Amino acid sequence: MNKLTTLLTLSFLLVLTACQPKQETENAAEPPTKEWSIALHGGAGYVSPDMPEDRKQAYMESLEEALAIGSEILANGGSALDAIEKTVNYMEDNELYNAGKGAVFTSEGRNELDAAIMDGSTLNAGAITGVTTVKNPITLARRVMTDSKHVFFSADGAETFADETDVERVDPEYFYTERRYQSLQRAKAEEQESNLIETNEEKEWKYGTVGAVAKDVNGNLAAATSTGGMTNKKYGRVGDVPIIGSGTYANNLVAVSATGWGEKIMLNVSAHTLAAHMEFQEATLQQSMDYLVDEVLEPGDAGFIAVDKYGNFSMKTNTGSMFRAATDSEGNKEIGIW
Repeated sequence: MNKLTTLLTLSFLLVLTACQPKQETENAAEPPTKEWSIALHGGAGYVSPDMPEDRKQAYMESLEEALAIGSEILANGGSALDAIEKTVNYMEDNELYNAGKGAVFTSEGRNELDAAIMDGSTLNAGAITGVTTVKNPITLARRVMTDSKHVFFSADGAETFADETDVERVDPEYFYTERRYQSLQRAKAEEQESNLIETNEEKEWKYGTVGAVAKDVNGNLAAATSTGGMTNKKYGRVGDVPIIGSGTYANNLVAVSATGWGEKIMLNVSAHTLAAHMEFQEATLQQSMDYLVDEVLEPGDAGFIAVDKYGNFSMKTNTGSMFRAATDSEGNKEIGIW
């Protein structure tokens, strides 16, 4: 009996010894977590590297400013939701982008705006589509998330909900810009599929949707996206942006925002596809981003930004260019177009 007891004790100790290095290895494999991080986009597409220098500078400066707004909030301990909302607000107010001021025109000559926001810590979300008098659609989307029992309001219903809030309202003429109006005229004249998106005389093209994703110091993730849709879009068309899981998605693992051909993004439930690939394949953020952009979607379809629970960020497009910026608490920073 003593020999048996001794053998059992030795066996137990051997098991403990064998398990200890494995636990250390697992812990070592866990990547370090950054305190906070943020990424944003201002649209994907194909823009020539030979674009006028003054216009390139305007875009780069606006991306820098948008990034500064969000990163300052996060660095001061603010929430991911606040950071992405204020970042997107800035881009909605900048007519360089197709969101808010400077939104593209529908076939009927209107500016109809879509937006969505999602809180990864609660899986709650808010979305609106087809609004015409809300200065900052992403702010209304957040109010849908926090102040209603619903997730998604459309058109007249979204406007009615806005009436019950204190979000800033404007005359629809506020959204007008001559550049976008001329894009509509060219699209109507040609009525080609390629002209359902924003184009210019050089046949460059860009989806000007804006978005932001972030991780805050409390470990919460959030995603937000805002857009005017496609130039010359038809009667009541809704794109991917307000469709939770398509153009906008966040959970406690990753936050994603998309820009590109909305129909393609929707058909592949793209933002959620990235998140699901990370979870079920136990893949890294970059591996899942590569899978989505290179394997699921076709060249020219879309671009994405994402931040994971460790504070890693990834930004990738298969369209040739994407207006983008990102930074984190460790000083890593990227701003680019091509």
